[in-house]
Amino acid sequence: MKVLFIGGTGLISSASTQLAVQQGIDLYLLTRGNRDACVPEEATLLHGDINNREEMKTLLKDKHFDVVVNWINFSPEDIERDIDYFSGKTDQYIFISTVATYQRPPAFYKLDESTPQHNPVWDYAVNKIASEERLIKEFRSNSFPITIVRPSHTYGETTIPFAITSGAHPWTLVDRIEKGKK
Repeated sequence: MKVLFIGGTGLISSASTQLAVQQGIDLYLLTRGNRDACVPEEATLLHGDINNREEMKTLLKDKHFDVVVNWINFSPEDIERDIDYFSGKTDQYIFISTVATYQRPPAFYKLDESTPQHNPVWDYAVNKIASEERLIKEFRSNSFPITIVRPSHTYGETTIPFAITSGAHPWTLVDRIEKGKK
């Protein structure tokens, strides 16, 4: 299986990168080249800026991927760009969205695909919702092959998933333990 990760060296994606090559997947990583040291040697690196359309058209010319996973899409404009790049060039496009798209406050604390998407107070969530809507429209009108994933708590080898407060004060459970706090 030939798979393209756009990104692949970040918080969530780096573990998936390692697992993909361990599973024998023919993995390509499209990165800007800022974190190549953490890329497994079994992966094929494609250096480029996803937002540079001319560069990407050249880099992706004559390439087809069984799966494309974009770890770094944050807006409907990013989705438009990827639809342009990958229509007819992939059998499956995976969009990494977020659980933050779900209704706030939730009517019920068990979230699943039937939970309404409505979070008008956070631009990140608003943009992810609009991105999902654009992908669904493209699927319905042109059969663009999509999968939408909505991670909740994300962590990796460099980030412990125990944030106690906001992003403005990112104290972790470990930090509090080290300082003798409850």
